[in-house]
This record gives sequence, C-alpha cells and structure tokens, in this order.
Amino acid sequence: MGVVFQVRLCKERERLHRKVPTSNPRNFKTLSFFHISNLNLEFSIMAFQGKKLINNPNDVVTEFIEGLVETYPGLQYLDGFPAVKVVIRADVSGATYDKVAVISGGGSGHEPAHAGFVGDGMLTASICGDVFASPPVDSILAGIRAVAGPMGCLLIVKNYTGDRLNFGLAAEQARSEGYNIETLIVGDDCALPPSRGIAGRRGLAGTILVHKVAGAAAAAGLSLAEVASEAKRASEMVGTMGVALSVCTLPGQVTSDRLGLGKMELGLGIHGEPGAAVADLQPVDVVVSHVLKQLLSSETNYVPITRGNKVVLMINGLGATPVMELMIAAGKTVPKLQLEFGLAVERVYTGSFMTSLDMAGFSISIMKADQNLLQRLDAPTKAPHWPVGSAGNRPPAKIPVPLPPSRSTKSEESLSRPLQLSEQGCILEVAIEAAANAVIGMRDRLNEWDSKVGDGDCGLTMYRGATAILDDMKKYYPLNDAVETVNEIGSSVGRAMGGTSGVLYNIFCKAAYAQLKSNLDSIVTATQWAEALEAAIIAVSKYGGATTGYRTLLDALIPALAVLKERLTAGDDPSTAFVLSSEAALAGAESTKDMQAQAGRSSYVSASILATVPDPGAMASATWYRAAALAFKDKYQAS
Repeated sequence: MGVVFQVRLCKERERLHRKVPTSNPRNFKTLSFFHISNLNLEFSIMAFQGKKLINNPNDVVTEFIEGLVETYPGLQYLDGFPAVKVVIRADVSGATYDKVAVISGGGSGHEPAHAGFVGDGMLTASICGDVFASPPVDSILAGIRAVAGPMGCLLIVKNYTGDRLNFGLAAEQARSEGYNIETLIVGDDCALPPSRGIAGRRGLAGTILVHKVAGAAAAAGLSLAEVASEAKRASEMVGTMGVALSVCTLPGQVTSDRLGLGKMELGLGIHGEPGAAVADLQPVDVVVSHVLKQLLSSETNYVPITRGNKVVLMINGLGATPVMELMIAAGKTVPKLQLEFGLAVERVYTGSFMTSLDMAGFSISIMKADQNLLQRLDAPTKAPHWPVGSAGNRPPAKIPVPLPPSRSTKSEESLSRPLQLSEQGCILEVAIEAAANAVIGMRDRLNEWDSKVGDGDCGLTMYRGATAILDDMKKYYPLNDAVETVNEIGSSVGRAMGGTSGVLYNIFCKAAYAQLKSNLDSIVTATQWAEALEAAIIAVSKYGGATTGYRTLLDALIPALAVLKERLTAGDDPSTAFVLSSEAALAGAESTKDMQAQAGRSSYVSASILATVPDPGAMASATWYRAAALAFKDKYQAS
C-alpha cells in the first residue's frame, strides 16, 4: 500500500510540473500541498482496510477448502471450483452409501461451520457459498449427488431467505431425479421479538448441536424419517443469543466503525447485521445474566425449558474472541444456570463453532436435553472441529489440593520441633541458625552490590528467606530428622523469598532432600551431605541453565563441592573438610568479578561495571555455606 502511495505521489508531482509554470514556485508549492493532502487523505482511508492473511479476496473460500482438505485426510472436495464448493467425507460414495446422508451449508465466513463438521458421526457433506452468500442450487445438487445413497438425505438449513430458497429448489430438483430428500429449517435466534413476519428466527450456533444429533442418528443406522424426526426435535429444544464487541470485516472491505469505543451489540446476527440493541460494555457477569434472561424468558417461550430440566450449553466464539474469554464466560454461565434458573447442566461445549469472520464476541446456546439427546451428543465422530473432550458425565469441578507427602504421611508430632534435641539435632540447629544470621547480616551489602548489577533486591530477598527459616525452625522443624528438616527449609524459602532466587533455592533443597531420602540410615554422614549437595547443584544447573563461569551462586557452590569431596576422600575430619570447602566457596564467589554474566539480569550489564563487584547471589551462597561450616566445626569439636 505504501508503494502504491509513493507511485501516485510521484505521478501527481510530474503532472503538476507540467501544468504549473516553474517561474512561480509558490504556485507549485500551494497546489502540490493541496494534492498531496488529498493523497494523504486517500491513503488514510485505505489504511483502515481490514488486515487479512489472504491473496485475492475472491478466492478465500476455495483456498480455505484446499487448506482444510490438506489438513484433514478424512475430507475431500468436489473438483468444480469456483462454481461448486462442496466438502465431503472421503469414505462416502453416494452409490454405495448405506446410511442417511446429512448435508448442511450456507454462506462462508462462519468457519469452522460448516465444513469443519464434516466427518463420520456428523455431516456427510457441506455446501459452501461465497462469504455471507447462500450457495447456488447447482452446488447443493452436486453435493446431494455425491453422497446421497438409497437411505436418502437430510438437508439441514439455517433460516435465511437465500438458504431456504436455494436448498429448497435443490431438494425439489433432487426429488425429481429420484433422491429421497427431507429438509429441516433451523431457527434458534432468541434475540428478536417472536413476531417477525415470514422471516422468522435466524439460524445461529445452535444449528451445530442439531448437526451432531442428526449425524449420530444417521450413523446409528436410523431411517431418513427417524433421523429427520430427531433433528427436528433437537432444533425445537435450542435457543441462541449473541453479543458482539466489534463488527466483522469482509475480505477486501473497509472495517466498519458502527460500534464505537466502549460499546457492545446485543442480539446481532452472524453476518454482521445490526443486533437488537447497542449498550455500554459491561463485565461478562452482567452480559451473561442479560443473555440468559432473554434466552429463558417465559414471555417469548422460545425454548421449552423450565426449572429442573437438563440442558446442554454451548459458548460459541464469533471469530476474534480469545479462548480465555470464552472460558471465563463458560465458567460464569454454568453456575448461573444451576443456581438462578434451577437447571442441571449436563454438557458444556466451549470454543469457536459458528463464527462471523473476525468479529469479537460470543453467543450462548442452550438446549433442553434428555437421555437420548445426550447419547447422540456423546456419540463418537470424526468431524475435525467437534469438541471431543466434552462427552460424558460431569465430575465435581474442583477437588482438594493434594498435600506434600511429608505433610500428608507424617504425623504432626514428627513435623514439629522436638522437645529434646539429639546430638545431630543440636549440630543442625546451630548450623542453620548461623547460616541464616550471616545472610541477615549481609543484607545491605548484597543490596548494594545488586543495585549495580541487578535490580537491587538480592539482600532483601535473601533476608526474607533467612528470617522465615529462623521463625519456622522455632515452630516445627523436626531437627532430629535431618532429611525432613532439609525439606522444610525448602518450603520456607519457597514461600517467603519469591522470585527466581526463591525458586532456585527451593529446587536446591528439594533435590538435596530427594537424595538424602534415598538413604535409610537415621544419621546423615558427611559423605551423604556431599552427595546431597551435588544433587542440589545438578538440579539448579539443570533447571536454571547456569554452570561454572556464568556468574551465579553455582560459582561458589561448585568449587565448594569439589573441595569437600576431595578432602573427605583423603580422609580429613568432616568438620575440617567442610571449613576448607567453605574457603573454596568464598574464593569462587570473589572470582565472579572476573566473569562476564551469562544468566539473570547481570547478563545485560557491561563488563566494566561487573568487574567492580562480585555476583551478589554467589556471595550470598558462600556466606551461608561458610557460616554453617564454621558453626558445625565448633559444635562438632565441642561434642
């Protein structure tokens, strides 16, 4: 579009140069500005043309069909483009088909309706017209001839004048050719007053439910009369009303601004025609309540639904409504039907079934249900756009949150602070207390470092974790059980710290806990602590993505682990091994000054700034590790 504008602008300037004397540049500037302004206006108008991922607007339906058939191998189309646009089941041939054929269709622009519902157990064929235009009679006849066999054919037609006339004429022509044809007109619109002359109620998304009932009845081997009877009864049990937040844009056309900002339209049709009323945009709770009152009004009595009835619900997106918003609407509609209208909601279908191109909004369809109708809706189908996960009885919507194994399988006594601490419990207590207090004392320095290379809150985050550990240890850490204590530390930091650090330390503790839990001994040895530290480091590296040299807490813990394993293997006293490994942790943390960050917010900071301070996370981990090691040594040697 920009290229077209530039070409027009150049041509206009050439024309002005030819017509305006160059001796008077002021004339040229004046006229040029006038013409350029007009071109700008024209360009602005063109820019509001609806954005579409299409080629030629005249080819959208045929190209849609080609893509649909390429996507779903169970579908084919008749080779009659552009006049004949018919999608059929690939496994059906009219001459030999031994079931009732179910055919529907209409104008395109409502995808996935109707072609997306062609498949065993639903439609046998779909007749596609141009966008919002009824398909021609010859196209409908071609579909009938392609799939209708000895059992006959049911035509399901939405109640629009063009569809009624064209499908009706095709039905008469087919009968004259010897086909057994039944026709059903569906009008499920509940937005307009009952008295609408000969036009009647419009066919909307509730038609999809009729398709499913008819297709299942046909697949069960019923006769044409029986299939038509079940479909007719289903059509009399359903009502639909729509709400739009925007007007749809036809391919190649300018987007309409009929609906202003902050407005919504109630009771609109699926072709962009005006609805029953325009109102201010309201929360979905309010919108749903209004629609349900209209649908279930005893004054219009459009659907014979009363308190105590079973119903199925369809929340249908109109083309541009996110799944999140449709699910919100569904979640608000079900309890209203149950509590305010006393209805048993047996099935819920939420998604985009019958759209209006790119219209934002949704419709609600409610159908009275009995056991036979539910059986038809639950029957299997290969139609690609039928929601296969909605069949079956509804279990309770929510169940209790499972407790962690330590909480659900251990007694309250085993997960509370012991009245008397064992030797291991005493050592564990002083080590934890020393580590937490050391982190608390480092809060301001960590914040200062982090303000230069991060977001300035490392000290505060670690402080929250440390204080939570101290508080929880006084209340319920089972200190005589070192394994469960490690698990509880993970829960404390996960709850209190938040952010990436909280998650990483929680992972650290959970991985260490899992490793320790594999040991059956009640006393944890120094070697087992080293194995737990190694498992924790591996887990943090796996999920965090960092390793040695990335300028993270691992640059302190990995060297510490290496020294700890080395000294224990050499036969050093455990307390000595831990202290020596803590010195390696400090050295590793200090070495992060020379590293270019490859993880976290520090990776966005220049090397010159990074060189002035160590990584705060590495210094924090080295600090608590060093403090715990020294406290362990003091307590170990004193015992």
